[in-house]
Amino acid sequence: MDRAGLFAAVPGAVVDDVGLQHVGNPLVEQRRLAAGAALAPRADRVVIAVPGDDRLTWLDSLSSQALARLEPGVSTELLILDPQGHVEHAASVVDDGATTWLIADRADGTALHDWLRKMRFRLRVDPRIADDEYAVVGGTAAALERVSPASPAGLPLVWRDPWPSVSPGGHAYAAVDPHPGAERDWSEAIVTRAEEQRIADAAARGEIALAGLAAVEALRVAAWRPRWTTDVDERALPHELDWLRTAVHLDKGCYRGQETIAKVHNLGHPPRRLVALQLDGSGSVLPAHGAAVRLGDDAVGIVTSAALHHEEGPIALAVVRRTTPVDAALTVDTADGPVAAAQEVVVPPNAGATANVPRITRLSRRAAAQ
Repeated sequence: MDRAGLFAAVPGAVVDDVGLQHVGNPLVEQRRLAAGAALAPRADRVVIAVPGDDRLTWLDSLSSQALARLEPGVSTELLILDPQGHVEHAASVVDDGATTWLIADRADGTALHDWLRKMRFRLRVDPRIADDEYAVVGGTAAALERVSPASPAGLPLVWRDPWPSVSPGGHAYAAVDPHPGAERDWSEAIVTRAEEQRIADAAARGEIALAGLAAVEALRVAAWRPRWTTDVDERALPHELDWLRTAVHLDKGCYRGQETIAKVHNLGHPPRRLVALQLDGSGSVLPAHGAAVRLGDDAVGIVTSAALHHEEGPIALAVVRRTTPVDAALTVDTADGPVAAAQEVVVPPNAGATANVPRITRLSRRAAAQ
């Protein structure tokens, strides 16, 4: 079955190979989604089930997150890093006491699953992509009360996004108060395919309001929430995206990439930093993913996400060089030419170097010779 086209019968639906993009008016859909009056089918997300007695200690040893003692029903997220600390994979995590359930961006799902399968060794774990069995539906906690989440072990499978709260062992770089995502209310329910079909049929009859992926993305960008599909490239460090907040436990045991995580956080600075951009709204063209961010004629970064927000207008997230002045007047390349972009600091240039390392007085060579 064409899962992306399951919602094509909903009035006004615009569906592509990623999923339901909108149902006629993305700005109205944002308001409904934020107010808890709409559900968002997440065909762009995939479920990976990890059953087995060793699942939590195994995932703990592989990932950036402390999972060995994760309680059933508690939501968190993990990153898989390469040996140099760059982000390779990301997943939302919830455990039901029998299986750990990972929700990953679909573009990353197969690669994450295959890597996990390679890392089993002799442990009692058996990860599988559960795409034939389950789908993902997003919305506020109130909106998801209209949904019947799957509960194969008796516990409803609902992941509640911890962003932007600082999780145990995490660290926040963004210094703004309140954080733009402070009022973000976002959860994702794992549902059976039969429940997904019920939601689609009810929406086609006008009994349930839906919002598309364009609305989901606009609310995410406004909350400065990083995502694997858009904000991660081969150079991305968690520090650069303020992802230490929710996805990294700085005090847990060894895992691949931990040395870089600790060094950059304690002694150094991430080479790039995330900024939020308020774009000139006089035009109607948003910058493409990867569009250059410029200081004068010099390219100092790239756009990772862009959206038209129902209150803020055209906005974007971008990663720029750490040394880019925080008060610099930036522009962003678009198909219609450069657009002015006012930056708001997410990760400050002085992020990192948190360790209070005592300075040791050096003896001069002359004094040593005496």
